[in-house]
Amino acid sequence: MKDATQTIGGIISLFILSTILLGCKEAASKKEVYQSEKLLITQISAHVYEHISYLETESFGKVPCNGMIVCNKNEAVVFDTPTDNESSSELIDWITSTLKCKIKAIIPTHYHIDNLGGLDKFHSQGIPSYAYQKTIQIAKKDGLPVPQQGFDPFLELEVGGERVYVDFLGEGHTCDNVIGYFPLEDIMFGGCLIKEVGAGKGNLAEANPDEWPETVKRVKAKYPGTKIAIPGHGKYGGMELFDYTITLFE
Repeated sequence: MKDATQTIGGIISLFILSTILLGCKEAASKKEVYQSEKLLITQISAHVYEHISYLETESFGKVPCNGMIVCNKNEAVVFDTPTDNESSSELIDWITSTLKCKIKAIIPTHYHIDNLGGLDKFHSQGIPSYAYQKTIQIAKKDGLPVPQQGFDPFLELEVGGERVYVDFLGEGHTCDNVIGYFPLEDIMFGGCLIKEVGAGKGNLAEANPDEWPETVKRVKAKYPGTKIAIPGHGKYGGMELFDYTITLFE
């Protein structure tokens, strides 16, 4: 009995230690590199940064909105604009002056304002934009900032000689939500298609809840090596975000 108690105690201690070490590893790998009233930027790998801006909403209050920057050999690709032109100007200035990168592309991952609200600022700086064809169609119809170049359903770009993928794998949060993937480091920007662990269903006004889990299953199957997944809102993690999102909508 004593041996069994010691064994159980050892297992619990090992679990606690593993949890602490995992938390320390995550804290060490995530480094805040810029912060202002409107914008927060954290480095999460050698080549990838997360940008966070803020959207005032009636239903959910002040909402932090995530985007991703991939930087390699003085070139950058940005997924989702910050929520407005002012915070987008901050982001552009930081990438060009601090990272010393030329921004090759801005990619809104769907047509909501927290994804393309600052698109006009990128265009004014001569930065080309790419979006899923349906995103462009909806933006034109709704009088939103309109991305310049369309694709359907897959786009491959280069950043400093490394590939970046943009992929539409089905409906979920919206009818046009795409994901971004950087295979060099197996990091995905899931956007609002992917939920942080513990999140609720959120804004379902233009969602397809029935198709949502099936789409995420396709994402998981096509990119099984994903090490880090960044959701549209909340904390990034690993493939457990896929599983959580699937379960949430099944």
